[in-house]
Amino acid sequence: MSVLEDLSKVGMAEFQEKQRLQHETSMHKELEKLLTTAKGAEQEISRKDFDGFKNLFHRFLQAEGPSVKWDKIHKPPEDLIHPYDKIKAQGLPDSVATSLNKLVVVKLNGGLGTSMGCKGPKSVISVRNENTFLDLTVHQIEHLNKTFNVDVPLVLMNSFNTDEDTKKILQKYTHHRVHIHTFNQSRYPRINKESLLPVAKDLGMHGDQADAWYPPGHGDIYASFYNSGLLDQLIDAGKEYIFVSNIDNLGATVDLFILNHLMTQPKDKRCEFIMEVTDKTRADVKGGTLIQYDDKLRLLEIAQVPKAHVDEFKSVTKFKIFNTNNLWISLAAIKRLHEQNAMDMEIIVNPKTLDGGLNVIQLETAVGAAIKAFDNALGVNVPRSRFLPVKTSSDLLLVMSNLYSLDAGSLTMSKKREFPSTPHVKLGSSFTKVHDFLTRFESIPDMLELDHLTVSGDVTFGKNVSLKGTVIIIANHGDRIDIPAGAVLENKIVSGNLRILDH
Repeated sequence: MSVLEDLSKVGMAEFQEKQRLQHETSMHKELEKLLTTAKGAEQEISRKDFDGFKNLFHRFLQAEGPSVKWDKIHKPPEDLIHPYDKIKAQGLPDSVATSLNKLVVVKLNGGLGTSMGCKGPKSVISVRNENTFLDLTVHQIEHLNKTFNVDVPLVLMNSFNTDEDTKKILQKYTHHRVHIHTFNQSRYPRINKESLLPVAKDLGMHGDQADAWYPPGHGDIYASFYNSGLLDQLIDAGKEYIFVSNIDNLGATVDLFILNHLMTQPKDKRCEFIMEVTDKTRADVKGGTLIQYDDKLRLLEIAQVPKAHVDEFKSVTKFKIFNTNNLWISLAAIKRLHEQNAMDMEIIVNPKTLDGGLNVIQLETAVGAAIKAFDNALGVNVPRSRFLPVKTSSDLLLVMSNLYSLDAGSLTMSKKREFPSTPHVKLGSSFTKVHDFLTRFESIPDMLELDHLTVSGDVTFGKNVSLKGTVIIIANHGDRIDIPAGAVLENKIVSGNLRILDH
């Protein structure tokens, strides 16, 4: 390399560093201005939030290129991904109640039901026999507490979008045998993509300011849990571990075998973090996976993968497992790592366009990305049944059907289904909103023998319809198909003006 090239590189680096400092200084000034618009408790909460945001923004400005070097990625050693069957085969000791009394269940409850056409928190959508996600969660924990005579509390991490509505709804569980706590995720300012300054003019959430703020992803759980004071409160009460999962994952119930496995690790290898992973199918190719990197278990998300390797990342043969976001984490370790500022989660840059057309970015983190900071972390390869998320009306159809039975708030696959995999269901845009979805089914069809269902266009289902094998129903634009009551469709294609063909 020539001296001139060398000097130009140094010059460029200095210029970039100067720019970074300018952006950081400008951002800090704007945040201080915003803080002057609030008083008392609101200002104190916002200051704590902004401290976390400043740290994230600083790291965002420093970032250069992908956060992983592809040639340093290795498959995790077998002894760090424990098979669930082996864990279950160990059985349970008599002291299960002792372990349960050290556990707290945390549900990520920051999301709204807007993608399914509902208002308010997603957790209050009815998913089974008029039970909401929240109802099922409370029933599960209450059943545990009664069965083992223990006190497993439920903690909800709300966002500013869901907090008020959730607190009103919680009143209905006053007489249930579950202690319920809530805390709020941080509230971060959205950043103007061009100027790299906050779009907010004050701390209010009114009118056009409503779009100026966002909850910064579930990786924020560590800071907001700590800042709320609830973390210390639970440690003081003798709690040792949290089981964290998304509230819309109906498979994420407290598993006594995993809990026992966690509690019985050797004292000198005390496990601080377990991530439940499950085998990837073609539907899960974008899901984060566990890798070995710099001698640590690490979560690799698709956003971190260099473009040239995205197809390799999606391969089911190379990366066989993905993260379910069911996590078991030590409370004492969260406290230690937060106080040492040692979490170091990769930043997810999420671009958005606001209603007025303004391009913004929001900086987020994922809860599982902190795995590399914890001591003796493990993966547990669990059955697919522990990953049953309800993100769309297609998922809703599955969990409402006779494929599952409901027992004490938990859904289990019907013993009458001959194969353990769930059918592949794809419902068209006419079914996207929950209200529209419900009006199109007089009753949920029998799906015990279904492999694949595709429905597109204006289609309705009468009572007691039975679907078997592969069923494809396509109503052309302007046409409507009404599947009559009592119809049995087995390996059929239904199209146009209700012509039924063998598949």
